[in-house]
Amino acid sequence: MRTQIVAGNWKMNKNLDETEILLSELSAKLPDSTAEVIVAPTFVNLASTVRQLQNSVIQVAAQNMHFAENGAYTGEISADMLLNIGVEIVILGHSERRAYFGEDDALLAKKVNTALDKNMRIIFCFGEELEERKSGNHFSVVESQLKNALFHLDQSQWNNIILAYEPVWAIGTGETASPEQAQEMHAFIRKTIKDAYNDEVAEGVAILYGGSVKPNNAAEIFSKPDVDGGLIGGASLKCDDFTAIVEAI
Repeated sequence: MRTQIVAGNWKMNKNLDETEILLSELSAKLPDSTAEVIVAPTFVNLASTVRQLQNSVIQVAAQNMHFAENGAYTGEISADMLLNIGVEIVILGHSERRAYFGEDDALLAKKVNTALDKNMRIIFCFGEELEERKSGNHFSVVESQLKNALFHLDQSQWNNIILAYEPVWAIGTGETASPEQAQEMHAFIRKTIKDAYNDEVAEGVAILYGGSVKPNNAAEIFSKPDVDGGLIGGASLKCDDFTAIVEAI
């Protein structure tokens, strides 16, 4: 059975004090669950988060990393820096990184390679823009993003890959793909992987939905057979909302 995962991407939110408060609330209120629970605070709060959660089942992820091991890359963070403070999971390819910072498939492939070389787990994000869906190109866009960034990998490396499908038109807009739309795309993703690899890889990889998941729609979205959890944005910043979403899975 595939692992179910609920991951909270905090983006550029929560200072240190606010982070510590939210983590304390989550530690106290999160239900016992067979799902993995992951939080991704801002870089400057990662080390303190790892320390605060050292006896917790909640895991910690970084929101990004550079492909180089070190060097003259002002403002960037390397895989070794993350590993040194106990962070072994990284989000790569988020739509905001693609849109605001120009990250393309070739760059993301390099980041993926570096993270896997360091034996990190990756939450790999991808998905179509509104105009791509309206024009009927959403399947080809998603297929291209997967192939360009991930399909050079060996089968064994997929053990460290978590996929997060983001309909970009549903992020931070209040719009949400219907559960049927989410299932349709997740099934397509799984078939695309099966065609490129085999049943074992396709059926083993967790595919998260990342588009305005909320307490009132989480259960229906998570009930779909190819949806294995969620990458949660705004709702992960509120203890009660995030707790309800974990309960929903």
